[in-house]
Amino acid sequence: MSRNLRVKVEVYGRVQGVGYRFFVERAAQERYLSGWVANAPNGSVKIEAQGPEEDLRTLLRDLERGPGLAVVEKMKIDWLDSLPKEEGFYVKSI
Repeated sequence: MSRNLRVKVEVYGRVQGVGYRFFVERAAQERYLSGWVANAPNGSVKIEAQGPEEDLRTLLRDLERGPGLAVVEKMKIDWLDSLPKEEGFYVKSI
């Protein structure tokens, strides 16, 4: 059984205006992960997600692929301890 962790990801490339946030939201919700996804002012997309490590690693593979029109050039990934009492995964503004 995987332990619960949190992953903080910043995705660079053509990831805004191509449905990337909603792709991430759907992928995270399908795995019952909690957290959020948001467009950043610098053109990247930021994601924080938490749940079982195995599900987070699967999500990271999805993030590398992205939806059809996205072009992921690089991802910055940081592993963190999970936060207590976080529920749901949503698109937010930052």
